Amino acid sequence: MKCRLRKGDFVQVVKGKDRGKKGRVIQVLPEKGRILVEGINFVRKHSRPKAIDRQGGITQMEKPVSIANVMYFCMKCTKRTVLKGKTLQDGSKVRYCKKCNEIAEVR
Repeated sequence: MKCRLRKGDFVQVVKGKDRGKKGRVIQVLPEKGRILVEGINFVRKHSRPKAIDRQGGITQMEKPVSIANVMYFCMKCTKRTVLKGKTLQDGSKVRYCKKCNEIAEVR
């Protein structure tokens, strides 16, 4: 699955229980088609007491969400949008916002 989102991009959730929430991408898992976003998709994990963790109990952690459920959020036009790619005259590749044509990142 082709993914134009990268680590550090600001995204907005468009589907699911966290719809409308925004956050920064922590990790992209393209082989699984999932993406880890800070503050999104918190789940509770139950752990038993062990030698390392004597306490045990319930902890909250973030789980990856599907790439299809998030969209890039452009800070310039403050809208969620699609990222497009193009090559500049000097040969460098860039990603840009489709709505306002603002360059997101130069590679």
